Amino acid sequence: MIQENFVIIDSKGRKIAVQVPIKVYEKLVADSEELDEIREYRKAKAHKGDAIPFEQAFKEIEDAIK
Repeated sequence: MIQENFVIIDSKGRKIAVQVPIKVYEKLVADSEELDEIREYRKAKAHKGDAIPFEQAFKEIEDAIK
């Protein structure tokens, strides 16, 4: 469970932000990135295209970045 240190409230009494320890923030960011990777993996796995060799895929990615 995440413990909030401070809650920021706007003029209408709505919670708009919280302050958390940096270690908690870093874990939240890491968990979020891992979840994004899991989603992308599942999306790629569900794609029914033909597999290509790693070297070809790497070259296509490098070419796209240029």
